[in-house]
Amino acid sequence: MSDSVATSNGKLAIEACDLSIYYGDFRAVKNVDLVIPRQKITAIIGPSGCGKSTMLRSFNRMNELVPSAWADGNIFFGGINIYGSGIDPVEIRRRIGMVFQKPNPFPKSIYDNVAWGAKVNGFKGNMDELVEESLRQAAIWDEVKDKLDQSGLSLSGGQQQRLCIARTIAVKPEIILMDEPASALDPIATLRIEELMRELAKNYTIIVVTHNMQQAARASDYTAFFNMDDDRAGYLVEYGETNEIFTNPQEKLTEEYITGRFG
Repeated sequence: MSDSVATSNGKLAIEACDLSIYYGDFRAVKNVDLVIPRQKITAIIGPSGCGKSTMLRSFNRMNELVPSAWADGNIFFGGINIYGSGIDPVEIRRRIGMVFQKPNPFPKSIYDNVAWGAKVNGFKGNMDELVEESLRQAAIWDEVKDKLDQSGLSLSGGQQQRLCIARTIAVKPEIILMDEPASALDPIATLRIEELMRELAKNYTIIVVTHNMQQAARASDYTAFFNMDDDRAGYLVEYGETNEIFTNPQEKLTEEYITGRFG
């Protein structure tokens, strides 16, 4: 179904081609073909252990931070295979940012949390403006504008997650990866994150892993359903527009999963 997604949208953000990801000899994800449209929200769903987070981290080569991890296949971003020779993974991670399951602000001020990545990347513009713009885009400026010198760790869990999103935005990525960004948050904070995702999708491509079926149905434009085979390798079962996946899935396995019969 990937080709129809690409054709109907007309704009591609990133594409996996026959991608398999290994940890040592164990194949965690196998033979995935997946086309992600630009400036949309794509949710990756599936039972625990099916390789969702591994797939997500493959898009900016973060799996390589695990010494035994390696990939076979291609991921094309901006017409370039990011797994090709001579590609700098640090530059890939700047252009494809990551927001983790548990908020992880630095033990620095709110201001310095947002400014840190820009400084590391040699930003030469007006830092005050960049920090404000990033915090505004992350829908947290009004809550922190009078305490930018306070520690990011002093914020609530939901605020910390939005601060981490602001930190990601500040380096001007093209894609934002989110690994269950609301799983550690209360329902109100979760809805704030979902609303923020929808607002951010006007300017960024978002790929989100979630265990929450309602969240995937509410917040995403496209959904990729993964399962695992008898060898516990994750594989893509079905991919398409979220409304179609949840109301008219083409695969019986997809229907069984989204209706709660397994997983």
